[in-house]
Amino acid sequence: MIDETVLYALAARAQKQAVKARRRRAARTAAGPASAGSVPDADAQARYSPTQKTGRRFEELAMRHLQTHGLLILDRNLACRAGEIDLVARDGPVLVFIEVRHRSSSRYGGAFSSVDGLKQAKLMRCARYFLPSLVRRHFGGRMPACRFDVVSVEPNALDWIKNAFTET
Repeated sequence: MIDETVLYALAARAQKQAVKARRRRAARTAAGPASAGSVPDADAQARYSPTQKTGRRFEELAMRHLQTHGLLILDRNLACRAGEIDLVARDGPVLVFIEVRHRSSSRYGGAFSSVDGLKQAKLMRCARYFLPSLVRRHFGGRMPACRFDVVSVEPNALDWIKNAFTET
């Protein structure tokens, strides 16, 4: 038979985890999705970790770069169980899923090389998940051509690789 103090400790730990999970869900719900082209206000920035703030800053930089080259940003940070797509844009008749990668050093291959086969598979699964709603909202229900781009941000360089990989 299990000791009552052990059972009590397990129940208390489970209760604390449930409270944390509820708080995280409430914070995500209160945050709401970031609208395309908007810069989060100071209150919204406060809830991000330093790493997330850095990532959002480079996503913002990539977004501005893409907009100056004629892309229309449709959505940002689309997340599902499969993963997250940083930016979704329209390049004329083409729907573009964009991964933004930043590395402060190219010592281990740089930002672009970090989009390996596993990351590509995650991006494709996530894109398949959001594709029906994106097609309905932005293409009138007609399936557009799609491509996957990567924006690589490294010291002194921002590279935009169009059609960086294809679905196999």
